[in-house]
Amino acid sequence: MKEIKLTTVQEFDREDLEAGKAKKRLFIGLVAAAGTAVTLFLLLVLILPIIGLRNIHPWAPYIFSVLVGSLILLVIWATVGLVLNILFARSLLLFSRMRGLTIKLFLPLMILVGKLLGIPKDKVRSSFVKVNNDLVGRTDKRFKPGELLLLMPHCLQNSRCKMRLTYSIHNCKRCGKCPIDSLIGLSERYGIHLAIATGGTIARRIVVQRRPRMILAVACERDLASGIQDTYPLPVFGVLNLRPHGPCLDTNVPLDVLEQAIRRFMDPRWYPENRPVDLDKMRLVKGGQPAREKKTTRAG
Repeated sequence: MKEIKLTTVQEFDREDLEAGKAKKRLFIGLVAAAGTAVTLFLLLVLILPIIGLRNIHPWAPYIFSVLVGSLILLVIWATVGLVLNILFARSLLLFSRMRGLTIKLFLPLMILVGKLLGIPKDKVRSSFVKVNNDLVGRTDKRFKPGELLLLMPHCLQNSRCKMRLTYSIHNCKRCGKCPIDSLIGLSERYGIHLAIATGGTIARRIVVQRRPRMILAVACERDLASGIQDTYPLPVFGVLNLRPHGPCLDTNVPLDVLEQAIRRFMDPRWYPENRPVDLDKMRLVKGGQPAREKKTTRAG
């Protein structure tokens, strides 16, 4: 595998931050628009039925007003909290689980608002992936190799290749005509399981079988956004693939970005340069805990 020139994690974070400023601005704008739209809708819901509710019970309008008013305050709180969380890179307004709110509530609303404003879905999804990565990246947790999963799309494979890699990456002949060879090398170097999925169903099956604590996924904007939603609350760090030939055909992966993501979330004690024994001389067992191969001796 071609050696990848790495910058420091700090340099990687700085470059990533600069590249994602536009995506963050788009995300914040759409979140604010979505929150405002929901608030106005709830206000409309609050005002219109009050007259009719009085015919049911004298207290009905007040109870209904309290319920809808609480929802309005919750939406405003969530919107402002998420925007401040993104701007200041820390949890504010008692919101420590902003990623779940972003995934479950705001992404569908953002896509709807973006459609009304003429913003392409992929641009909205790209901003969502960027913010998701920022929220995931704030964790202090670091993982063993066996707790991480590299999940790749099948479109990285050369379209003329006859080998089936979905169920076993080791079927690859490593001819070097597509990124799979380099990805296998990266997987072997860091001791992380590498899998290729042909779609969402296969991807979910792989996740269920492997049971990782974190996923490093490469895909297009649509697949990354849907994958992040499907696997929540499992953390997913998404890397957008490169599409020199268009979507879903002979795509590529920025290996330097992927390797830096690995090093960001892996416990430094498990970096290749920090391991006391080369992985070729070790056997990885479940959980990423290395164990030396047992030596057998003959009697007599």
